[in-house]
Amino acid sequence: MDLIFTILLDGLIYASWLFIVALGLTLVFGVLKILNFAHGGLYALGAYGAAIAVPFFAGLGMPEWFSLLAMFIAAAAVAILIAPLIERGLLRYFYGRDEVLILLITYAVFLILEDVTKMIFGVNPYYVFEPRNLLGNVEMGSLFYVGYDLALIGLAIVCGLGVWFGLNRTRIGKITLAVIKEPEVSQAMGVNIARIYLLAFGVGVFLAALGGAFTSPLISVQPGNSVSVIVVSFAVVIIGGLGSIPGAAIGALIVGIARAFAVYELPEAEIFIIYLVMVAVLIFRPEGLFTPIKARKI
Repeated sequence: MDLIFTILLDGLIYASWLFIVALGLTLVFGVLKILNFAHGGLYALGAYGAAIAVPFFAGLGMPEWFSLLAMFIAAAAVAILIAPLIERGLLRYFYGRDEVLILLITYAVFLILEDVTKMIFGVNPYYVFEPRNLLGNVEMGSLFYVGYDLALIGLAIVCGLGVWFGLNRTRIGKITLAVIKEPEVSQAMGVNIARIYLLAFGVGVFLAALGGAFTSPLISVQPGNSVSVIVVSFAVVIIGGLGSIPGAAIGALIVGIARAFAVYELPEAEIFIIYLVMVAVLIFRPEGLFTPIKARKI
């Protein structure tokens, strides 16, 4: 029983930050119909931003708990500075174009962001240990877990509920849903489509940066983090279904538990078990678990 509990809890912890990143990816696709390969680079910027912000505010004499707020500030700064630059400066010229072209454009942005982070932050790793020490250890049965790791599960739940509430229970959210379903009709009725696109992309960037910022205490922040994250995030949204928030949650859970199971029972399969699960889902449901099947136009 201890092993099963450990696998489930470790899977939840891994799935929590992965869901936050995948949530931003699936939101951008749902609204803008763009599969944003640059999402990994934005995740990395959030991680680097947190690695700089936490010691900066600590040097100003701020209390230790302020390091958590510093990570939020870093993620928000990435969204405010980078989202308009990418969306207004580049992506808006390619809306409605071929999906392969847009994927190549976002891949080019990803490569640019990767080189920019190396130019600004160098190639040496950064370590952010202060936030992970704040919440101490929590006893769970016969095991002890870092409180910060468990808090990530709560953060993921808050992000998921926040996006769902924003889309379904607010005026701007309902307008966004209308734009998703009928952009031409929405524009004809006076909706500022450009503003909705920028807002949705900004939220997606914020979620990517937030995932990076709050993952930074768990890893060494260094070049290459973005590559692994974007690949696994794509696996999550493909399993759950592109554009589906519940799909992103279920996909992250499946990936997290599959990885945790491999770590404890099949260490040699840890690298590829995520992609094995993805292939298995695609064989039986190519559109993903939560994407409704659409009638094909002839």
